Amino acid sequence: MSARDEILARVRNALRDVPADESPGDVAVPRGYLTAHAPDDPRSLAELLARNLADYRAHVYRCAPDQLPETIAGLLARRGARSVAVPAGLPASWLSGIAADCGDIRQVSDAARPTARDLDAVDSVVTGCALAIAETGTIVLDGGPGQGRRALTLWPDHHVCVVRAPQQVVASVPLALPLL
Repeated sequence: MSARDEILARVRNALRDVPADESPGDVAVPRGYLTAHAPDDPRSLAELLARNLADYRAHVYRCAPDQLPETIAGLLARRGARSVAVPAGLPASWLSGIAADCGDIRQVSDAARPTARDLDAVDSVVTGCALAIAETGTIVLDGGPGQGRRALTLWPDHHVCVVRAPQQVVASVPLALPLL
């Protein structure tokens, strides 16, 4: 018996007493587990997120909203970026510090749908996110405004992703799913 056959046999066995006309929504399933293991405190969640992102070798920079343009410009300048990919819907103010700190940096709009070859020539990308999960160190990109399509966020070697804390930081995956 193959592993696949064994798994399917176990599923069939587990479902043998379920009436044929019953659907998953007909029966309430108790969910007695914790939905989060972190304190419900914005500062603690931000700290936990930063620690877990650092475990993935991501660099975390914190700043006030009014410092965001200069922080992004500084990160691009330190990287030596000559070009930056910009997804549709990214707040223009986020890149307003580029001219002052980076000199002449070319902005590549994703509205023109650059090809993989075009994106391979881009030095950096700046995006927002849908949300971030503190317990797992996960930044969720769902392709919404300011995030761009998958290729835009994967091709350039340098990705600056803005997480607005505390409003975009949740403790756990179970708390994140309903928001997505």
